[in-house]
Amino acid sequence: MIDELEAMLRPPVLEMAPYPPKSIVLANGQTMVVRQASIDEVDAMLRIIQPVTWLNRDFYDIVSARLFAELLGWKKYRVRNEYCLVGTVNGELAGIVNGRMFDEQHGVSYHTLALKRGVRVGAHLFAAKMEHHIEYLKQDEVWIVAESPIGHRRWMIEYPLQTKFEVQHELGGAPSWVLTRDTYFKAKPRLVTGTRPVPPELLATSYPIREPDLQTMLVQIEDTLEARI
Repeated sequence: MIDELEAMLRPPVLEMAPYPPKSIVLANGQTMVVRQASIDEVDAMLRIIQPVTWLNRDFYDIVSARLFAELLGWKKYRVRNEYCLVGTVNGELAGIVNGRMFDEQHGVSYHTLALKRGVRVGAHLFAAKMEHHIEYLKQDEVWIVAESPIGHRRWMIEYPLQTKFEVQHELGGAPSWVLTRDTYFKAKPRLVTGTRPVPPELLATSYPIREPDLQTMLVQIEDTLEARI
């Protein structure tokens, strides 16, 4: 039971349809399970994210710090209508995406954090997030901003998205870009992948969430940076 004051501090909530798990075969042949995370798993995710908040490469610091705060706000019931999807490979956390319902028609995309590099984990998870908003939450459009050049290429250019100058994204920064239902379904054959249902034995490997080898991720980032020079 919560007391009267705490009840006043918690936001009202909308009923949200669940995201059905799916599996995606990555470019390296490994299988990633994409599923919805629960509030009970927030602490495990925070322990994994916290060290990355100091990584001053490819904007991992700001993305990780903001994601950390958003997940903590979700756990403490201070964010309205938030959800989180995770991707795991052999039980290890490969990436996280989150967002929320602004209202029944409009969604807000928060962040995409890839902890496994080089196999488009972030792109696949962002696509799953858009799938959740459009196909399962049945929303008309999703408001999006990017905080890194990689994000801009992956989201704004690949889909492609339209600017919506009259909407200031709640993350601040640039004006919102928008994914409409029409844009989503045009991009879906190219960008949204995965197989359902997930076999029970494969889905079971995604519980509990296990910490990835962050040192391997640092090496992957260095390799990516060298490739750009």
